Amino acid sequence: MSGTNPTGVTPEPAEIGPAEIGHAEIEHEHNDLSGGWLRPAVFGAMDGLVTNIALVAGVGGGGASARTIVLTGMAGLVAGAFSMALGEFASVDTQNNAVQAEVAVEREELRRHPDAEKAELIAMYQGMGLSEDISRRLAEEVHNNPELAVREHITAELGVNPDDQPSPWTAGISSFFCFAVGALFPLLSYLLGVHSLLVSLAVGGIGLFGAGALVARFTTRSWWFNGLRQLAFGAIAAGATFGVGSLIGISAAG
Repeated sequence: MSGTNPTGVTPEPAEIGPAEIGHAEIEHEHNDLSGGWLRPAVFGAMDGLVTNIALVAGVGGGGASARTIVLTGMAGLVAGAFSMALGEFASVDTQNNAVQAEVAVEREELRRHPDAEKAELIAMYQGMGLSEDISRRLAEEVHNNPELAVREHITAELGVNPDDQPSPWTAGISSFFCFAVGALFPLLSYLLGVHSLLVSLAVGGIGLFGAGALVARFTTRSWWFNGLRQLAFGAIAAGATFGVGSLIGISAAG
């Protein structure tokens, strides 16, 4: 009969060797979130979209001409992109320098009070759920390497890895370009000759929804929820500035 084992012996299940296990492990990948680009890129794109949608809504609500709307939007794009880039660069650079200052403090403390610092590390390991014996052996091993000891203390006490800090250049450049792209969306219809405030806001809304949906791939949220949330944020800002622009326009006309 086809499929019959002639020996009558049931074969043992195939064992998974180290090569197979190793292959299974490397199939698991994470997004690279340590380079300092994701947060400023998202912040820049959303800020560019919301800022210029609100600007266009406010100026358009005040009855400004298409030329004035484009001029205002382009000025907001350039000013906002440089502001975002410089702000991100300065904030990330300052944070990195602050971490390095803490590293210097920790290195000095380890030099002056090694036993107290070791006891502190043992207590932190125990707080993580490790036994006293394992905690003490780990702390002894870590403190045999001064640089490892500094890094371990900083990571445990501040929650940051001093050897893996974000790049201020990456943060600044990504926020600059993402803000510029986002801010361009509500101006597209005017630049293409369609001088309609409603169309402009609709294009900006599409940009907001699309950006929110795209960002959702880095989170646990669904794409439609993230898109609708960003669209709602933009609608609130646009509605507020449109109302202010309309009131100022009416007052000026009166």
